[in-house]
Amino acid sequence: MKKFITTFLVLFISCDISSQKAIDNPTPVNQIENNRYLGMSRAYFASGCFWCVETIYESLDGVEEVYSGYAGGLTINPNYYQVISGKTGHAEAIEIIYDNDIVSFETLLKVFFDSHDPTTPNRQGPDYGSQYRSIAFYTNDDEKEKIKNYINFLSTNSIFGKKIITELKEIDKFYYAEEYHQDFEKKNPYSPYIQNVSIPRFNRFKEKASNYVKINDNH
Repeated sequence: MKKFITTFLVLFISCDISSQKAIDNPTPVNQIENNRYLGMSRAYFASGCFWCVETIYESLDGVEEVYSGYAGGLTINPNYYQVISGKTGHAEAIEIIYDNDIVSFETLLKVFFDSHDPTTPNRQGPDYGSQYRSIAFYTNDDEKEKIKNYINFLSTNSIFGKKIITELKEIDKFYYAEEYHQDFEKKNPYSPYIQNVSIPRFNRFKEKASNYVKINDNH
């Protein structure tokens, strides 16, 4: 009985909100006005529900903005419902716009591994499916080499105690998620998922990397 109750609660607080009729047939945000970020650097990661990951990276010094979206698959211009079907090949991902003079790609990479479990295939916490898999994207050969070296360091030193299954992929196209996904935690602070999954995940990250978090962060 206890196992059944636990399973029910996990399903209830899943990142998948496809059953909510209020957001049926959402209109994708294909172009976001972000010209004010010209000249800044961009990085891309996938490590589970993008609501959680967006919040983590927005807390960092030097990060100006984070957008939720889809990447790593083949379907052109996918929407949320297509992605969660697992048939598009895309993962829930985030685009980080940051000031490289304040925060380095190496730091963003470290935060990526410090804030999720890279040993669980197609799963993070209560969320499972290929859309929640772990992917470190690179935009150039330098980033690719840094990711490879860091994964090798983590593996050689058995930091996670299990094989790291994080994919290493060149970012081909990043599709912005629907508007209601952007800043989801800020818009829905009392959502069961935010309260039971996102906030605890963020707090676990802060215990590891409090020196990276903005002083005025109020999580």
